Amino acid sequence: MLAIAAVATGMIAQTPPKNSLLILSKQDHTLAIVNPEDLHVLARVPVGDDPHEVVASADGRTAYVSNYGFGAFHTLTVVDLAAQRQKQQIDLGALRGPHGLMFTQGKVWFTAEAAKAIGSYDPAAERVDWIMGTGQNRTHMLYVFPDARKIVTTNVNSATVTILEKTEGSAGIPQVAGAGGPPRRLPSPPGGDWNETVIPVGGGSEGFDVSPNGKEAWVANAWDGTVSVVDLEAKKVTDTLKVKVPGANRLKFTPDGMMALVSAGPDLVILDSATHREVKRLHIGHGSGGILVQPDGARAYVAFSPDGFVAVIDLKTLEMAGKIDAGGNPDGLAWAEPR
Repeated sequence: MLAIAAVATGMIAQTPPKNSLLILSKQDHTLAIVNPEDLHVLARVPVGDDPHEVVASADGRTAYVSNYGFGAFHTLTVVDLAAQRQKQQIDLGALRGPHGLMFTQGKVWFTAEAAKAIGSYDPAAERVDWIMGTGQNRTHMLYVFPDARKIVTTNVNSATVTILEKTEGSAGIPQVAGAGGPPRRLPSPPGGDWNETVIPVGGGSEGFDVSPNGKEAWVANAWDGTVSVVDLEAKKVTDTLKVKVPGANRLKFTPDGMMALVSAGPDLVILDSATHREVKRLHIGHGSGGILVQPDGARAYVAFSPDGFVAVIDLKTLEMAGKIDAGGNPDGLAWAEPR
């Protein structure tokens, strides 16, 4: 068993390891920077009110935290991971309730739940450079494909999944240029034009992941206790897995795509991606939340918020191998690889 890593708030910051596990504490309003080799907390950085999700930049030097507040807040907190300190807060203005985060193409992509929208923030230009409305209630989590030309989001209260796909060519409409002049097309809008598809899934559609091959999205439906399998090319639900995961709020694939991990109340439920059947159910705590799988697929980390710890799961034995004390009410998790 790996030792429990417990370090008091206010500790002296230590040199970060090659890779870092990032854990948010919603109660303490801090980001814990953890050495994944020995599970020791190296530093705790203040990140503002109600931090829910965290993502690291591609170079692993910066973390971005969403300050959610169910729509009461409208900031992203930026953390310098090398210096282990808060760098700044980004004011998103009317884009209230930021939650789900991804970093790709040099930008931070986020949902704005209260605004029923998603957007991207360009750190180089220091501005929000793109916004797209979803028209759905509680747009919560998102996945942005590596080329940033396809985006998938879940909409909790609408019980839907939204697929956004960037279109080719000009998106303008014909318009007469003066009396009797030839029609012309307006220039494409900033950020291009997008096609939107809304797919009904199950009640409380929240946590989800896209399979490593990019072909499917598996959506955990918290109210129904089911998992919806969405074919992203056909844009339809191809299966609904009645796997008894009430309260499920996160789902993550292993890097090889062979298993999907679902946090469901006191349990971590492990599903076989090929057979769509349950492989194992680990009863660990009283309420589970964020899930992170290491890039090498060796371990997974699952936040058990009411219990105040993050469980370490050995993905070879499918057993709990340790715990991390990262602060009160832990939830959002991320992985940082400095380059």
